[in-house]
Amino acid sequence: MHKKIVMQDIADRLQLSKNSVSQALTGKDGVSEETRRLIVKTAQEMGYNYKGKISERKAAPTRRIGLIASEYAFSMENFFGKIYIDVEREAQKHNLNLQIQSISPAMRDELTLPAFLADNEVDGLLVLSHISTPYIERILSERVPTVLIDHHHPLLHTDAILTNNRFGAYMAVKHLLDLGHTEIGIIGNVDASPSYQERYEGYLLALREQGIKPSESLMYVHVPEEASAIQHVLQQAGDTPTAWFGMNDGFAYYVCNALRTTGKSIPEDISICGFDHTHFSDMCHPKLTTMEIDIGQFARKALHQLMWRMDNPDEVYQEILLPTRLLPRDSTGPVRKR
Repeated sequence: MHKKIVMQDIADRLQLSKNSVSQALTGKDGVSEETRRLIVKTAQEMGYNYKGKISERKAAPTRRIGLIASEYAFSMENFFGKIYIDVEREAQKHNLNLQIQSISPAMRDELTLPAFLADNEVDGLLVLSHISTPYIERILSERVPTVLIDHHHPLLHTDAILTNNRFGAYMAVKHLLDLGHTEIGIIGNVDASPSYQERYEGYLLALREQGIKPSESLMYVHVPEEASAIQHVLQQAGDTPTAWFGMNDGFAYYVCNALRTTGKSIPEDISICGFDHTHFSDMCHPKLTTMEIDIGQFARKALHQLMWRMDNPDEVYQEILLPTRLLPRDSTGPVRKR
């Protein structure tokens, strides 16, 4: 005679409380939709006999989430565009209804909310990259569960999924140091994003750890990401640096192009390293050494964090750092003795 399956058996199998199993099987609040589905599936597999017929119970309503980003971020298809596509794919897996809205400069400056947020049509929100601190503060004042992707700020008290920019930049510069370079230039724009400020800090950390005093003449950290501005920097720097670290692949790409037009050979004369592994790193000749980011992991972590936050609105906010990986390629090589 088979033992009758009771709720405690299901709880023991899933290592959950009997109360959680009861809430899930009776359709009450208290467990996430993901956990409810798991409990129902396990109950059916174990042959649990529920008088209300589990399969006929009314399913929980589909959760609705929004994703917003600046028009500029959405235009960067090779990075933020990939994140959006992976977020959309992940949302489908979890039966989440995803709505998107680009935030124009006018909306940002006038603190105009996207329609689905103003009309209370979403249960949670993802904010992709930087818009402006006042704008995101306005978003957070609506008290909708919110997760930031690739952006944070001391005034924004909400969950964030971030690249470990400091450690990533540290590893990039350490790679150049291990090749014998000691005069390493840095180029980028710390005013554009906290990510670049953090990469600048990683650069400083790597040099100081090796006992190298950072030289002001090699640090260009307020430069627009434009070919002409970068060419001007290279003229100022002259032949001093034996290697350059670009705060992103775009900066490194423009450095590489400008140096090659002056007859420099990469990496024989000078090494170049970027960050992000975007299309710029593949377009460059030679291909850029860069720091690779797992964009799919960004999407998964962001969705899972938002689902958790919707179920746990009063828990302390969390910032989750995702690692990067050095991708050594042909733009870096041993320092050439002068």
